[in-house]
Amino acid sequence: MTTIAIIGAGYMGRTHAAAWTALGHGAGIRYVCSRQAVGTFEEAPQARVVTDLATVLADPKVDIVSICTPTSTHRDIAVRALNAGKHVLLEKPIALTVADALAISAAASSSDRTLMVAHVVRFFEGYRRAREDVDAGRIGPVLSARARRLITKPDSAWWYDESASGGVVVDVGIHDFDQMNLFLGTPLTVTSIAIDPVGPIETTIEYRSGAIGQVLTFAGVPAGAPFTTSLNLVGSDGILDYDFSADAPTGSGGTSGVNAYRLATADGTVSTTLARHDHFEKQIAYFLDRVRDGNDPDFSPTASAVRALEVALAARQSLVTGETVPLEERA
Repeated sequence: MTTIAIIGAGYMGRTHAAAWTALGHGAGIRYVCSRQAVGTFEEAPQARVVTDLATVLADPKVDIVSICTPTSTHRDIAVRALNAGKHVLLEKPIALTVADALAISAAASSSDRTLMVAHVVRFFEGYRRAREDVDAGRIGPVLSARARRLITKPDSAWWYDESASGGVVVDVGIHDFDQMNLFLGTPLTVTSIAIDPVGPIETTIEYRSGAIGQVLTFAGVPAGAPFTTSLNLVGSDGILDYDFSADAPTGSGGTSGVNAYRLATADGTVSTTLARHDHFEKQIAYFLDRVRDGNDPDFSPTASAVRALEVALAARQSLVTGETVPLEERA
């Protein structure tokens, strides 16, 4: 039986635990580790709740750690876990600095363990289908892309400390920066403007191909409003639109909300209401397959997580300076 430790007992730690359990691995969650003592952990009732990470990493029975802690702690925990011989599912963003991100990547490369950064948006059915359609050439080369992500203000106090979370463009916008890079290629410059620290924030990314990506990020929609995300791609041979909304960003969104996909080409327009799937379960199932087969998680590679972080950090810098920020090109 696969044995798992959840590192972090907050909202995302509970989300990971629930997904592991839904996939039939609840009994395998051996530990929940939190720096502060927590009471009952309903999503993993059989787990031992501890405050000492060393206890978890020293246990040879632990195969996998799901790291769901504030981003500022990612380098220390991920590197220690990889060095201890654990497979690592690491919540996004990969880190708060490029140096820390590259250190995590290097630790994974020097180990024989699997590291995957949990860019869960890649596992939403609409984003997955968009990737499939673009890769198949159905809309031709992508010339322009727009994305938006609208959430209510998070409850976690640490999230409002940029030294722990990176701020809105790093913690929230990074999902869409990752998508822009996926569809448009190598980013060259980043320009961001904001109405308020929680947004709306508008970010424009120019790409080496000549394509332009635009991202709207807002973490201050009214309480009770749905979590909303969308992707719009304009290609040389067609257009593609995906809209998703639900009561919460985690899970499948239940039976309410929006999960609409549209592909328009010279052959006509096809509009589809997509089936509901739990994207966190899809993500963990994929990760577990890569652990078992020993192959790299190419659907969500570490290099892409690092590149998305670079764009996010440039967006944050642009918000401070009011200037366009150039990016260093990487091979």
